[in-house]
Amino acid sequence: MKYLWFLLPFLLSANEDFISHYEYGEMLYQQPRGVSCAECHGKSGEGRIIVEFRDIHGKKVLRGPDIRRETLASMINSVNSYHKIMPRYYLTDEEVKAIYDYLQKKNSTYLAETNTTQ
Repeated sequence: MKYLWFLLPFLLSANEDFISHYEYGEMLYQQPRGVSCAECHGKSGEGRIIVEFRDIHGKKVLRGPDIRRETLASMINSVNSYHKIMPRYYLTDEEVKAIYDYLQKKNSTYLAETNTTQ
């Protein structure tokens, strides 16, 4: 029993998080509640073609936009707003921030290059 008291401070000081903030953002981005952001916005947020089709006016392309340079505020607003194409997700601001931080870290080289060329 006295050994248990010795271990107790170490057990209490252990990190409560099972996954990191980055891993949580990655998990949400890749598979948020069964629907993947990456399906429309690409693996790194670069955007991608969702579908190509023809109508009476010719060939049409439906594209998920590049979201790598979005601000946190615009991303929170976008996720919580109505869109004709994008489903509305009921994510908390903390969940959107985790996705935002994941994309910022994943695209840090791209973002640094685009900031120096502007």
